[in-house]
Amino acid sequence: MSGHRLTIVARDKRKPQMDWSTSVSPQLSLAFVDSVRALRFALSAAVTETELDISRVIVDRVAGGDEFLDLLTALPGEFHGDVLFVRDDGTGVLSATGRGGDRVLYALMAHDVRFYLETHDLVLSRVCMELTA
Repeated sequence: MSGHRLTIVARDKRKPQMDWSTSVSPQLSLAFVDSVRALRFALSAAVTETELDISRVIVDRVAGGDEFLDLLTALPGEFHGDVLFVRDDGTGVLSATGRGGDRVLYALMAHDVRFYLETHDLVLSRVCMELTA
């Protein structure tokens, strides 16, 4: 499955859903799980056992900060992709691999989270323009 990248999303089906783009591209797929616990299991199995190319994981309003930090500390060493945590208010935290291989955390405003998701074609893009006087 060369060139095929996977994004795993943990989400709460009881909350309003994001406008996920399920027809992303032939090279990128979305997989959904219902909890951070299931995400940890899926990520571990995908990276260490089946050697899937996981580009990122997203925790979409299904966990608190403590669970997100627990997830970060339990990431398989082979995983170098992004980890995005989205809070109920739309703000978030992005964990990315820095130059030296260590993880770096970035605090994101709601528009930054949306920009990240749109840039990676994970949601249906909506062009919003503000008129200035």
